[in-house]
Amino acid sequence: MTTEPVALTVEAINAAVQSSFPGSSHRCHEIGNNYAITRLEVEDSHIRPGGYVSGPTQFGAADAVLWYGCFAALGRIEQMALTSELSIRFLRPAIGKIVWARADIDIVTRRSIVGTVKVWMDDDPERITATAQGTYAIPIPK
Repeated sequence: MTTEPVALTVEAINAAVQSSFPGSSHRCHEIGNNYAITRLEVEDSHIRPGGYVSGPTQFGAADAVLWYGCFAALGRIEQMALTSELSIRFLRPAIGKIVWARADIDIVTRRSIVGTVKVWMDDDPERITATAQGTYAIPIPK
C-alpha cells in the first residue's frame, strides 16, 4: 500500500506510523536529504538488568530510522518498504533516558535501499552505542 502523495515532513511520517502501528513509541525526529533521525524515550520495559537499554530496543530504533530514511531517499512515504536485512554491532553499554538513531542512505537502486545507522544515548552523538547497516526492499509499482 503506497500512501497518497503528501509533503515529506516529520509530522506526516509520524502520522503514517501511528496509522500503521498504533501505539508505537518510535517517532521520526528529523528528516533531510537522504537521512533521518529518530528519538525514543526509554521506558522501564526497555531496560535490562544492570540498567542498560536492551539490544532489541536499540535494534528497533535502528530499523525504524532506516525505514524513515527510505522515505527521505524516495521523496515519499512508502509504508510497504520492507526490511530485507539488518545487522547491528553493539559497541558499548547504552545508559540513558533517550535513544537516538540516525540513518544515512548509502545506495538507492530500483528495488532496494541500503543505509547505515548510528545509535547513541541522550545528547552525546559522539559516543555511539551501536552501529547498523541494512537493506530495505522497495515494492514495484503496479
